[in-house]
Amino acid sequence: MKKRIIWLSLALVAGQAGHAFAQDASDALRYSRLQFGGPARTQGIGGANVALGADFGNLTSNPAGLGMYQKSEVHFTPGIGIGQSDARIDGGTTASQSAEKNSLHVASLGGVFTTRRPDNDQTSDWRGGAFALGFSRVADFNSASSYQGTINNNQSYLSRLQPAADAARGATAFADLDKQASSGTYTSNLGLAYGAYLANIRSSRAGADSAVVLRKQGNALTQGETLTTSGSISQFDIGYGANYRDRLYIGGAIGIVSSNYTQLRTLTEADNDPNTHFNSLTSNSQLKTSGKGFNARVGLIYRALDNLRVGASVQTPTFMQLTDTYSETLTANYSAQGTDRVPSDLPVGDYSVSLPVNDYAYTITTPFRANGGVAYTLGKHGFLTGDIEYVGYGQARLHNDSQNANGDNYSFATENSDIQARYKNTVNLRFGAEGRFDVFRLRLGYARYGDPYKADTNNERLQSFYTAGAGLRQGNFFLDAAVVYTTVDQLYTPYSLNNGLQPVIKVNGNRYTTNITAGITF
Repeated sequence: MKKRIIWLSLALVAGQAGHAFAQDASDALRYSRLQFGGPARTQGIGGANVALGADFGNLTSNPAGLGMYQKSEVHFTPGIGIGQSDARIDGGTTASQSAEKNSLHVASLGGVFTTRRPDNDQTSDWRGGAFALGFSRVADFNSASSYQGTINNNQSYLSRLQPAADAARGATAFADLDKQASSGTYTSNLGLAYGAYLANIRSSRAGADSAVVLRKQGNALTQGETLTTSGSISQFDIGYGANYRDRLYIGGAIGIVSSNYTQLRTLTEADNDPNTHFNSLTSNSQLKTSGKGFNARVGLIYRALDNLRVGASVQTPTFMQLTDTYSETLTANYSAQGTDRVPSDLPVGDYSVSLPVNDYAYTITTPFRANGGVAYTLGKHGFLTGDIEYVGYGQARLHNDSQNANGDNYSFATENSDIQARYKNTVNLRFGAEGRFDVFRLRLGYARYGDPYKADTNNERLQSFYTAGAGLRQGNFFLDAAVVYTTVDQLYTPYSLNNGLQPVIKVNGNRYTTNITAGITF
């Protein structure tokens, strides 16, 4: 059984773009912080469809809306995402660096199949309903960031290993480091550093091994990082909505969740102090996470007036089984000049060592979600709609997957306590409008997804979505287009230090997503 990669943890104090190479609170947030999905019509109105009804996006938000369909339909929605970010060390004097990440995707694919009693058939108050099934993308992990700046040596990536070096005492610990280096099979970050000559076992005056020391670095270092993430969370849903007397609509749906996430990271640290043999280090790492899960939701819509609808829905927590696959290569570069103590076999130039590829299986339970909404129709001229969503991010939990060959029985008690301490209950708001002009449609929307962090009082990590769209209805054919502009501001630390002086990286990001839906009704 492969072991949990506890020693690979890079703790995240703030921001969604965290480096969760061990399983920690940032994993829980990543798979809990969803976005509105669906076809271009849904996205053009900012996802605000909980009370609207007759929208395929209702399958993932409020399946009661399926009961309002009058005709069956099938559709397909491809899209393009264009992302850009500016990042820098917070409080530093170095200018921000820009990075881009673009992607192609399928936002939605599915069909709705209706049945309805004729108006002259009054044998039942249940007037009909609609069965729907399809695919929707509900989270987008595509992003990139890059920064470079100056830090002190007590903030360095290497110094994060000081507690492990202090704890590695005694013949057993020293022998373990030697065994890792001689075999080339590394089982700890300290071992990897030892193999790359970034740590050394110092001998006492008597000649016996006495302590593990880290390679000497100059007072000022240049640090940089390039981080690229890709992937998404998608749901395959099946649902049904029923119509009671054209006044009350109720529905339910079951979702099968599929997730894939990839993070590529290169962190560099360079020193130009002529008194040290150390020139630089580079950590290249890759994390791939794949998984599956399920959830369910129920909802209702009530037509309070002919032109006023109110709706509500709840979604169960999503239970997900995940597997992380992690690998890392550490490269150190040394010069022949320097006054610090070094082993006699210190290499000059680059020297690389790698961690073996490691798989670890675990599970996540994401929070319960509740939605409420109001929609006001303007006759044949369009509508106005608004939603409010509650998400308790602190309710997410990590669990072991001891039945999996790549899992174990680790309790995750510390990580789950951290989730509770770090995250809070949050409210998300969505608003949308549509104007109808003969066969044409114009749409606008806005969504504000709240900051999930307790520690931030300035809403620095909320997400804002600005949307617009247009549509055409011609006979049994419809064509919709939507653009979603997203702004995401993040703060994160690339690693954690016991002294609390780890650099904090500020990222200002935005993303344009364009989707086009083509469909037919019948």
